[in-house]
Amino acid sequence: MSTINKTAIITGASAGFGKATAELFASNGWNIILCGRRKVRLEVLERHLKEKYKVDAISLSFDIRNNEEVKKAIASLNGKWKAIDLLVNNAGLAAGLGTIQEGSVDDWEQMIDTNVKGLLYMTRCVAPLMTERNQGHIVNIGSIAGKEVYANGNVYCATKHAVDALTKAMRIDLLPNNIRVTQIAPGMAETEFSIVRFKGDDERAKNVYKGLEPLHAEDIAETIWWVANRPAHVNINDIVIMPTAQANATTVIRK
Repeated sequence: MSTINKTAIITGASAGFGKATAELFASNGWNIILCGRRKVRLEVLERHLKEKYKVDAISLSFDIRNNEEVKKAIASLNGKWKAIDLLVNNAGLAAGLGTIQEGSVDDWEQMIDTNVKGLLYMTRCVAPLMTERNQGHIVNIGSIAGKEVYANGNVYCATKHAVDALTKAMRIDLLPNNIRVTQIAPGMAETEFSIVRFKGDDERAKNVYKGLEPLHAEDIAETIWWVANRPAHVNINDIVIMPTAQANATTVIRK
């Protein structure tokens, strides 16, 4: 059992940034609420965290794009699980890489529903649990795509610009309740991101990172850990984190 008595809820916890974050926080004694669609993966991770780190962990399998499922999942929390110290709004994706005039509307809706509406649904359910206690921290995972735009990135960039704006707005709205709000905006990071964007085309996904060392999931997890563990009077508003080989959204050096 954890002796720290702090709890983090993490969306998109079955892989990538979310999984690495769950691992790191559990290794430091935090109790973890794992959220995602892939039930089996979540349950495997839940067992792993309990057995290896002797913390409490539970998994909630639902589709973040469905507001009713989100509400039902968060409402199922009881007792100590309602005392959430950290919400990591990590779930997000890019779908396709088409021009605005030829893009897939289905891809657009998937990105908007996940990256923007899903983040809002989760925050709407979890933030009141924090305001009741006048404490908590929300970390939104943005992107360099929320700071710049690039060719064929149109709707994905728009959704991450929305995350950037919502983070600022949340900080204002939650200020009276002592809730900290942070955005972490990564550049190129090798997770399942490009595989999802290219709809399972592994070779095309690998080429994105060919000739350079991108960020790893653990790099983002460590950044989340750092911002979550600043002194109570310190809020890290915004971090843009890039691999050394990348200067901005489109400028990289490959060996």
